[in-house]
Amino acid sequence: MGTVDGKVAIVSGSGRGIGREIALKLASEGARVVVNDLDAQPAEETAADIKTAGGEAVTCVGSVTADGFAERFVNTAIESFGGLDIVVNNAGYTWDTVIQKMTDEQWDAILDVHLKAPFRILRAAQPYFRNNPVDHHRKVVNISSTSGFYGNLGQVNYAAAKAGLIGVTKTLAKEWGRYRVNVNAVAFGYILTRMTEATAADNATVEIDGRQIKVGLNPEKAAMASKIIPLGRPGTPQEAAGAVYVMCLQETNYVNGQCLVVDGARV
Repeated sequence: MGTVDGKVAIVSGSGRGIGREIALKLASEGARVVVNDLDAQPAEETAADIKTAGGEAVTCVGSVTADGFAERFVNTAIESFGGLDIVVNNAGYTWDTVIQKMTDEQWDAILDVHLKAPFRILRAAQPYFRNNPVDHHRKVVNISSTSGFYGNLGQVNYAAAKAGLIGVTKTLAKEWGRYRVNVNAVAFGYILTRMTEATAADNATVEIDGRQIKVGLNPEKAAMASKIIPLGRPGTPQEAAGAVYVMCLQETNYVNGQCLVVDGARV
């Protein structure tokens, strides 16, 4: 028996990186998972890996910012597995620059994916939670960032969105307590993903919604960050997933409206 055996989870942005590890971890502990990614191939690969390991998974491919996606995501869980117990709002990316160079397009794109999309997904889930009571606690985990706590150079859009998501978390914890739904957030610091593993000197990019978004860290800043972190290194996607997993356990039923900072004590 797994610790989340029989629960149904939806994890946005779970084809790659942290989201993939969250989906794999929940599935390894018995959850049936709806895997989402902007692109079909990584979503299908994650779902296939879950099935190969003996778990259950289906995919819901598409952009979390698309009109109608939230309802389709929630309904995929209900129609495929007969319910919904865990919602992880993980999908996102960064598109950085200082405020005087930031366009409205950059601001809107990041607010849409990190704040509006989770709002829509949770709004779509509310009627099901309200009308289908269960004898256990359901779980929502919103993925925030230390940028939302402390700010970060060149990330006024991302920091604003992640701070806003903490506000959503605290508000819904109050609204949904009567439904036995715990709503918490996890704020990651420096975690190794495709967005951070490249160096700025590589001029690496990823394609997101038809845009080429530059990724990677300044090597000197990355080295300095590792020195500042008391553990002496960045976190791994598996470690990040572990923090989310803890918030999905019934042992954390009285943890509600909180934001767990996962940064190796960097701040």
